Amino acid sequence: MSGTKTATESGRRGEENAFVTLTLGDQLCGVPVLAVRDVLADQTIARIPLAPPEVAGNLNLRGRIVTAIDLRERLRLPPRPAGMKAMSIVTEQGTELYALLVDTVSEVVTLPRSAMEPNPPTLPALWAEHSQGIYRVDQRLLVVLDVERLLQLDLSLSLAVAA
Repeated sequence: MSGTKTATESGRRGEENAFVTLTLGDQLCGVPVLAVRDVLADQTIARIPLAPPEVAGNLNLRGRIVTAIDLRERLRLPPRPAGMKAMSIVTEQGTELYALLVDTVSEVVTLPRSAMEPNPPTLPALWAEHSQGIYRVDQRLLVVLDVERLLQLDLSLSLAVAA
């Protein structure tokens, strides 16, 4: 009997998505927990000459160079208010590490897959392009960010400036 219960519980877990919640401006967002390698408080970031505007620079994480992407810049939000420290959600793509700079990181939430909705037509096109869908959580919309899409940078612009 206990084996059957475990299989049932495993099936239920498969019907849920877990997200690390964060904020960008006033917007509640989520990143799939399996995409998150680390969460960091404010870090020293070295600027990279001629990098695209959304590339804030590099930071050092236990001896590894991590490219920091400012999600406010990437999603065309106003700059972070003076004195407000960014937090970083570290993710890996291929063999490279990236730090997604966000305003705050909150908690891990688990939500049923069936409750995920498509992006509403009122979601700005740039946000919809980088979103997998939305959840309604405590009378707020949680935008599920697509990490892979967020990391697709147009480096040709920075190379054109360098030429």
